[in-house]
Amino acid sequence: MDIYASDEEKGEEIKQWWRDNGRSVVIACVLGAIVIFGGRYWINYTNVQSEKASQAYQQVTMLLEAENNTAADAITQTLLSEFSATPYAVFTAFEMATLAVQNKDNESAQNYLEWVTLNAKLSAHKELASLRLAQLFLLDAKFEQSLALAEQAKSTAFSSLWAELKGDVYIAQDNVINARESYETALSSLAAGEPRQLILKVKLDDVAE
Repeated sequence: MDIYASDEEKGEEIKQWWRDNGRSVVIACVLGAIVIFGGRYWINYTNVQSEKASQAYQQVTMLLEAENNTAADAITQTLLSEFSATPYAVFTAFEMATLAVQNKDNESAQNYLEWVTLNAKLSAHKELASLRLAQLFLLDAKFEQSLALAEQAKSTAFSSLWAELKGDVYIAQDNVINARESYETALSSLAAGEPRQLILKVKLDDVAE
């Protein structure tokens, strides 16, 4: 805008600018408002979902303590279907998988653990579910499936547990050489003083030459 122009000329320039750009300004303001209010709505919605999921998880744990497994399973199904994005659904799936193993219902345990591997947001939860699933396959003598999961493992935090699992699978297959190598790998991955060192040393002694 020309600073030496008259007030009338300045007014005309402003009007012309508004004619040229007014629509874009209005649209930008509307979109900005949508983003702000949409973000607030989403935060509120997420908080409400998390609170509902937390309450449902507490109900499941209380029902399990009361050994009302049927009611616990019904609420679990709601958690997994309606609140799958929350960590409480993952916690519940782990609880129900443990219960299923205790009841020797390995098929249900497998379903719960597979759900975690597909739906959990945290990689640690996915890895833990895969590890437990591999242990379950070992119990069911599905050795190749167990080893396949172990080969796919990427987390260094679980490396010792995966190596130990592989050793257990090799023992079940009477493959003593590979079992010994796996146990040695598992032992070397531990920090000094960890309780699992004693367990691994015992397993190594059992496969000693």
